[in-house]
Amino acid sequence: MPTGVSQAIIQPRKGKREEALPSLAILLFTPQDIELFLHHSPLLSKRPYRFYLAEVFVGSHRGVPLALVGPMLGAPQAVLVLEKLIALGVTEVMAVGWCGSLQPDVRIGDLVLPTGTFSEEGTSPHYPVENPQPGPSRKLLDALKEALPDSTMRVHEGPVWSTDAPFRETVTKVLSYQQAGVLAVDMETSALFTVASFRDIGMAVALVVSDDLSSLRWVHGFKERGFIRTREELAKSILKVVSSQG
Repeated sequence: MPTGVSQAIIQPRKGKREEALPSLAILLFTPQDIELFLHHSPLLSKRPYRFYLAEVFVGSHRGVPLALVGPMLGAPQAVLVLEKLIALGVTEVMAVGWCGSLQPDVRIGDLVLPTGTFSEEGTSPHYPVENPQPGPSRKLLDALKEALPDSTMRVHEGPVWSTDAPFRETVTKVLSYQQAGVLAVDMETSALFTVASFRDIGMAVALVVSDDLSSLRWVHGFKERGFIRTREELAKSILKVVSSQG
């Protein structure tokens, strides 16, 4: 942890009236996924406070203590929430979001498991880490892969591009990242991996493909059956990982 002149003046801390959280947490980027997870894990109840506009749900799933937090949009908010969770005792995090495909064979409704990132968000550079492209916790990623159903779900592992500016996903950038083998684009993953590395906690991210940029035109699939089905199967798989921690 940086000391002296490189030490941050404002540190994430546990407030006097804030309770410690379970060591395991799920970050959800969208209200729709919060509703989905609460449907499958009804023992989680809402806390009377928020973290940077994100709701906090705490309870247990099949006897395993769990915190569920969201929604959040973009790297700055996601990192504010993550820093607070770590200050309250969270040591392992699984994050669930949506992404846009950059490759023709990564289709709407597929699942992307990021193994690394290309960062174009402004939060990561403020966290000095040894690895310029930090990735997921191998333990959590392997546990998630094991929990995925043997079904028609198409799963891809590889790097993703994270950006603060979804309305500036230009033709030039998409073509460049396509050629580099980048699978998809989102707004949070690179920052989450960076902070997880900086704070030395476990982190894995799972992204459902909601839209497609690979043809250099935007095709959205938020209402497609495959997209809805994969979100449902992913929620069950993540909660299966949680129950295996007991």
